[in-house]
Amino acid sequence: MNKAGFPKKPYNSNSHSSDDIPVALRDTNDTGRKIELKPQVLILCGFAGFLLLAVISGFLFSLTTPKQTTNSAVAPINPTPATTNTPINDNGTVLGHFPYLEAPESELAPITGDSRIRMRKSAAVKFQAMVQAARSAGVNLVPISGFRSVQEQKQLFFGVGAQRNQTPAERAALSAPPNHSEHHTGYAVDVGDGAVPATNLQANFDNTKAYQWLQANAAKFSFEISFPQDNVQGVSYEPWHWRFVGDTDSLETFYKAKNIKPVKTP
Repeated sequence: MNKAGFPKKPYNSNSHSSDDIPVALRDTNDTGRKIELKPQVLILCGFAGFLLLAVISGFLFSLTTPKQTTNSAVAPINPTPATTNTPINDNGTVLGHFPYLEAPESELAPITGDSRIRMRKSAAVKFQAMVQAARSAGVNLVPISGFRSVQEQKQLFFGVGAQRNQTPAERAALSAPPNHSEHHTGYAVDVGDGAVPATNLQANFDNTKAYQWLQANAAKFSFEISFPQDNVQGVSYEPWHWRFVGDTDSLETFYKAKNIKPVKTP
């Protein structure tokens, strides 16, 4: 019983008077009760906030940063140059000669009665028409060589070069290395004068009626000399060597990406 005569309430461990609450946590308003946080809790909260800020920043950066393409057609910024044992200079030639693909057999047609000499079909038609036109003018154009395979060119370049004791550079002035001969294309032909066969494949072929007629008329049949005097490739003068440039494929074969400029005529 208390002093007022009322019975004492039983002790409840879950209920406390204001005196049971430590002074540090006491407040007159329950809704505004202050809570004391331990230093460890403050550190954890700060660290969590930092992590959240970092995640948000990274997400925003990924949205604003351009994505790099994975397209295999795009070259690397600093590609490693390929190594090669073949002496190729800045304009893509080997000892002055450009690379050429070998014409398919199905694209070749004979330009002689014995079918021994062949050219691309489009070139063969024009060459035979040119021969007929020259004959009408009393000039005998004779084909000496047309299409030549890579294997045949190997013999001409390495075999003959060894027989004559020529270095590759010396041999290249007279004959193209394999895979680099215009004869591989089927568009090139070596021409002689039937009246003076001694000038075949010789520089003095330019003194013949055949050469003079070609100089004046070959362009009408879409033929041009490949290696004139002082040509930019540094190949020896070959007045007998002519090539067909009368369709899209032949034009691109000899002119595409070779940095050859148009020639202005008077």
